[in-house]
Amino acid sequence: MQQKSKLFLQALKYSIPHLWKCMQKQHVNHCNFADHYYNRIKLKKYHLTKCLQNKPRISELARNIPSRNFSCKDFLPIKQENEKSLSENMDAFEKVRTKLETQPQEEYEIINAEIKHGGFVYYQEGCCLVRSKDEEADNDNYEVLFNLEELKLEQPFIDCIRVAPDEKYVAAKIRTEDSEASTCVVVKLSDQPVMEASFPNVSSFEWVKDEEDEDVLFYTFQRNLRCHDVYRATFGDNRRNERFYTEKDPSFFVFLYLTKDSRFLTMNIMNKTTSEVWLIDGMSPWDPPVLIQKRIHGVLYYVEHRDDELYILTNVGEPTEFKLMRTAADTPAIMNWDLFFTMKRNTKVVDLDMFKDHCVLFLKHSNLLYVNVIGLADDSVRSLKLPPWACGFIMDTNSDPKNCPFQLCSPIRPPKYYTYKFAEGKLFEETGHEDPITKTSRVLRIEAKSKDGKLVPMTIFHKTDSEDLQKKPLLVHVYGAYGMDLKMNFRPERRVLVDDGWILAYCHVRGGGELGLQWHADGRLTKKLNGLADLEACIKTLHGQGFSQPSLTTLTAFSAGGVLVGALCNSNPELLRAVTLEAPFLDVLNTMMDTTLPLTLEELEEWGNPSSDEKHKNYIKRYCPYQNIKPKHYPSIHITAYENDERVPLKGIVNYTEKLKEAIVEHAKDTGEGYQAPNIILDIQPGGNHVIEDSHKKITAQIKFLYEELGLDSTSVFENLKKYLKF
Repeated sequence: MQQKSKLFLQALKYSIPHLWKCMQKQHVNHCNFADHYYNRIKLKKYHLTKCLQNKPRISELARNIPSRNFSCKDFLPIKQENEKSLSENMDAFEKVRTKLETQPQEEYEIINAEIKHGGFVYYQEGCCLVRSKDEEADNDNYEVLFNLEELKLEQPFIDCIRVAPDEKYVAAKIRTEDSEASTCVVVKLSDQPVMEASFPNVSSFEWVKDEEDEDVLFYTFQRNLRCHDVYRATFGDNRRNERFYTEKDPSFFVFLYLTKDSRFLTMNIMNKTTSEVWLIDGMSPWDPPVLIQKRIHGVLYYVEHRDDELYILTNVGEPTEFKLMRTAADTPAIMNWDLFFTMKRNTKVVDLDMFKDHCVLFLKHSNLLYVNVIGLADDSVRSLKLPPWACGFIMDTNSDPKNCPFQLCSPIRPPKYYTYKFAEGKLFEETGHEDPITKTSRVLRIEAKSKDGKLVPMTIFHKTDSEDLQKKPLLVHVYGAYGMDLKMNFRPERRVLVDDGWILAYCHVRGGGELGLQWHADGRLTKKLNGLADLEACIKTLHGQGFSQPSLTTLTAFSAGGVLVGALCNSNPELLRAVTLEAPFLDVLNTMMDTTLPLTLEELEEWGNPSSDEKHKNYIKRYCPYQNIKPKHYPSIHITAYENDERVPLKGIVNYTEKLKEAIVEHAKDTGEGYQAPNIILDIQPGGNHVIEDSHKKITAQIKFLYEELGLDSTSVFENLKKYLKF
């Protein structure tokens, strides 16, 4: 059976709180950018495996907008002539940064996407789609199926791969680093592989086989960041390509997901708060689809299948958190759903995986990770509390009914493999190299009391041997939108900061999804200010418990996280010394009033409709960063933006920056001589992607900015980062 994304949740990156995953991957305000697809980074001495075909997270069900963990272009050697032209008088930092940016990273082998089917592994090698025997996947013995250079794109990479059931065709979605546009190519597998067809702007796609053993490709077409159309296509002698479905409501989008047993192709139609699912028979795809349950406002549901039963993850009923229900596949309507399993309070369902005799739930409860293994034969439940250092799951592709593999990671620790073996009823962890960070650092979980008494969880990292933490620099992370968890995947630059004495604090404020659906509901629409109050309480609690001080406190966010950061800079700038933002959403009011932007209608459930609702308009005015800039002292701010970003229009960021600089100049005039104005830097990068997470240029610029603002020596941190990237 073809390996595929394991969770029915691949359909939402933005609707369940986040879909993101994203991401994530919408304007900044429309930005649930997530990385629910992952690259595999193979090193000579260490493996970090994040396969693009891994099942996405529940919170990342929707739109497929992946981010890559390392850009191929970041690892290309720079010609020697360029090094000679560098100034001889560069300071120590510039020399280190140049080494970092120009260092050939020959230890890395980048594989963008990988999927197993039958006895083969399909993946990208160089600029080619290739396949090799499963047991030879780590060797150089492979067959070239398609050369990506034929598409005449700049540095293309494979984002997603699907293989037809009988291995007659393979489809691959191809993108570039600086654009969200994609092309899906279909290759006929034979002694002489040949490209059968290509389709532009494909988002999700899946294969099924009809009664006559003909392969049928279903795919969604994305136009202006919206997926409203579903097509189906066949190839060979009976070639056709026809539109199958069009969603009329502009606030909804469509995503395809093939159940793990391939019995049904689900067509998921959803927005941020509501979903509707249709079943396409995986053995009779030309028959009309079957509606499971017509959309009901506020009801989300996602579907898997096993042994003629549908397993439905839904928020229907009280409490309005996710619960697992099931019903016979031939009686799918909501009145037939039977409650099967409920979650504890303050629990987020991260993912679900279905096996022959077991259902596995990946959960986050009170800011700690758990795995619940449900025996489907006897309804038994085994709950496993995972190591306290772990902050996130990475789901692994798997066709073995006896084992459930996955990885755990944290911002400062690379992923580590774990496998639950059903026969033994035990969880086994990868043995061998033990990362030294486990002994040299600490992870703490504390809570801050917000203005209304709500307890807000935080995750803190610092060196074990750090003395006098009040004098250490602090980097605070926040997001707080779309029901998305704060991104806590492994980042080498975060690891290096901790090694250099920094404290990292991740604030899981309302509006995010860390404590379930209600946590998101309490931080959206006319409750958005709860997230701001939570952030203020978190930073004050950190200072009050001896973690750093305002003059050494920095704050970072990307995309929609910029709303809370910008609002805090307006309301309590004295808490911060410096801020870094990437593709930030800063002009909520004007963006949400512009319905010509591609994602405004999809975002009404998150931010409100200021065009038609005066209450929403007035409320947004209270916290919108752009609307509340006033002449006062601000922290220094470094903003990275992308010139063709469709999700967060550059115009809004530029307007914010100009207005902020004008306010600072006015404040400086009123203050008089001797006032040291903050530095406001807008770094506009080329390209049309929303966030380029792993750009070395961006990372080094942000770290340099933070060290300079805090008056710290940055030489050692960049030497360590370079060394760490090489392992």
